[in-house]
Amino acid sequence: MHARMTLRAGLSTLALAITTSAAAQNAPAEQYDGNAIIVTATKRNTSIQDIPFSINAQTAEDIQKSGAVTLEDLSRNVAGLSVQNLGPGQSQVSVRGVSAGQVVRDQPGVKEQVGVYLDESVISLSLFTPDLDLFDLNRVETLRGPQGTLFGSGSVGGTIRYITNQPKLGTVEGSVEANLNLVDGDDIGGHLKGAINIPMGDTAALRAVGYYTRYGGFINAIGPAGGDDVNSGERYGGRLALTFEPSDNFSITPRIVYQKVKADGFNRQEIYNLYANPYTTTRPAVTFDERQQYLLLREAFEDETLIADLNINVGLGGAKLTSVTSYIDRNILVSRDASALTGSVSVDLGYPAAGVLLPSNLVDTTDLETWSQEVRLASDNDSPFQWVVGAFYSKIDRVYAQRLPTPGYDAFTDATLGAGTAAATRNGFPADSPYNADLPYDIKQFAIFGELSYDITDALTATAGGRYYDFKETRSFKSGGLFSNLDNRTDSTKSNGFTPRFLLSYDISKDVTINAQASKGFRLGGVNDPLNLPLCSPGDAALFGGFQSYKDETLWNYELGVKSGGRGFTFNAAGFYNDIRNLQVTLDAGTCSSRIVFNVPKAHSMGLEFELGLNPTEGLDFNLSGSIIEAEFDTTLPGALTTATGIRDGNRLPSVPKFQLSASGSYEWPVSDTAKAYVGASFQHVGTRYTQPADQENNPRTFVHGLPFGGAPAGASTTVNLQLPDYQLVNLSAGVDFDNGLSLIAYVNNLFDENALLSFDRERGGRARLGYTVGQPRTFGITARKTF
Repeated sequence: MHARMTLRAGLSTLALAITTSAAAQNAPAEQYDGNAIIVTATKRNTSIQDIPFSINAQTAEDIQKSGAVTLEDLSRNVAGLSVQNLGPGQSQVSVRGVSAGQVVRDQPGVKEQVGVYLDESVISLSLFTPDLDLFDLNRVETLRGPQGTLFGSGSVGGTIRYITNQPKLGTVEGSVEANLNLVDGDDIGGHLKGAINIPMGDTAALRAVGYYTRYGGFINAIGPAGGDDVNSGERYGGRLALTFEPSDNFSITPRIVYQKVKADGFNRQEIYNLYANPYTTTRPAVTFDERQQYLLLREAFEDETLIADLNINVGLGGAKLTSVTSYIDRNILVSRDASALTGSVSVDLGYPAAGVLLPSNLVDTTDLETWSQEVRLASDNDSPFQWVVGAFYSKIDRVYAQRLPTPGYDAFTDATLGAGTAAATRNGFPADSPYNADLPYDIKQFAIFGELSYDITDALTATAGGRYYDFKETRSFKSGGLFSNLDNRTDSTKSNGFTPRFLLSYDISKDVTINAQASKGFRLGGVNDPLNLPLCSPGDAALFGGFQSYKDETLWNYELGVKSGGRGFTFNAAGFYNDIRNLQVTLDAGTCSSRIVFNVPKAHSMGLEFELGLNPTEGLDFNLSGSIIEAEFDTTLPGALTTATGIRDGNRLPSVPKFQLSASGSYEWPVSDTAKAYVGASFQHVGTRYTQPADQENNPRTFVHGLPFGGAPAGASTTVNLQLPDYQLVNLSAGVDFDNGLSLIAYVNNLFDENALLSFDRERGGRARLGYTVGQPRTFGITARKTF
């Protein structure tokens, strides 16, 4: 009943918006003639207002004015888009509330729910969503709703596309940008970036981009490896593209993209640590401050990405043939202080204090190599029939490995559990590493797709399309060490299916369009890794041990939207309902220090999203966007699984706020014949969320640590409210733009120094460590930019 009432209210609001937009067009006014944003969401160049479904495009000017430097920053300005920050280079993206829970470092088999593209090349990778530098981008497109027809697997919730500026023939242009900023009042960051476009004769052009960024830190650490601002980092890289266009009917663009991201630590704020907590008596008792953690070892993150792609376009007279070949080589290192995790197991096994205190380093590496090829043929004429057909193939070789080097651990193992125990559990892996695993994946996918649109009348257009996919995955798993099962196995899974899409678009007037859509999306299934049974309590081993593989997740999206524009305004809105089947939910398997994925038969998300832009007078701009989303399970699991997993009818899907709002405004005025000044402000509200579905059960939650160490009793506990609170961010900026291309900007982000809690972090089911990932504090900065 509640769902139906909410949906009815949303549709009533949307109907009112449609009526209001239409009425606005009947008022006496000059003909609207805005600067249309051209997007390629339908695999062809189209005005954003003519796209027959919900889409947002953040232009280069939007990005610069908002001060956004990451995809997470951008998400707060896009209705229905949310990003769960899980640490440097690690995030989960969801659109319209289609979310399945926190993916963590040791779940390489989990597939994406939102596809991410760099121009035509797919670059998605579940937890490690590429956080590309936003310099010299033309725009960032967010396609809401399943995009399985044209963009395939991983686009079950939507698709994000980084669209770069392409080489331009016959034009010399470029830009340079320098920035200096102060984070949290005591650490310096900044960047230096440049781009240049150089014609090479009449038929070719080269575009080169390079950048270096240093990130100031804001997390302080106590303990033997402590220090101030331990999560500082850097990002550097560039793009080099060459376009050869000997005629209007042929072009070829090879490109190389390189980027490396390094972080010296993680944005984790702790509230309990095995070694630092309020309960110890033989060690100093600790109560953590904001933005503080405990370290026995320094941590690190590295992500090195190389992308090479080749885009060929051939005009065939009434049609255009496009070929996109992509190669990705990516190497990721996540190095964590796992001393509390290893130490908690050592306490359970009865090791002496010296063995519990050994520094333990969890090292995760991902080596990824991807080849993909897409070929498509699209109409290129003014006919009422428009069509595109194509084929896609990809091959992914991904090797994930874990090591837990803990120098001296084998000696304590043999002394406590018996001589020879450590050697007997190695399974070919190195000594003094109580857990090791190698997981090579071989993933192949083939698809064919097509879409046809027809102008039934001058005002009514119908579109239908579909995609057939065939997918195979093989994964080997070998583990060794005291904490492992000594696994050595190979599993495989495969699937195929068809995803259709149907759209209707009706022009009420020249500047008001109504769109309706029904579309299906999918996310490929996979195979779970075995539980770490030596770490599991008997109850957790029995509860979570039966989930081996998981099926494809599918979704039907039903959507009604309006797009309108008039003198000084644009207004776009959409209401939607997503019927989700076999939702792939990610869960923490309690004491096992393992994560599993399993299918929930039924769930849904529905809501309303809107974007309003106003330009009431020259120089004055306002923008308002927001979303109201209800995303819930429609299934209750039986018995003890209900409380352990949080899968209960009516519980919220994780990581998604019910309400998200962004408002911004700017005013520009001339200060001389050759310069204009401007001031701008933005406000962003993100509502409450849960990191995992189970966080809604027994909340506030009391974590009983069961670790009698350092004088702390076995019954010591920490109570935490697992609902992540809403947060608000206010940003201010002011600047001067000169006619010669020079711009000077001063800004402050997070004006009120909000300590935003972005996700909840727990180690070994909360026994070993509890904390949050947190957002960046108040930051002051200045930027100088010169275009030519």
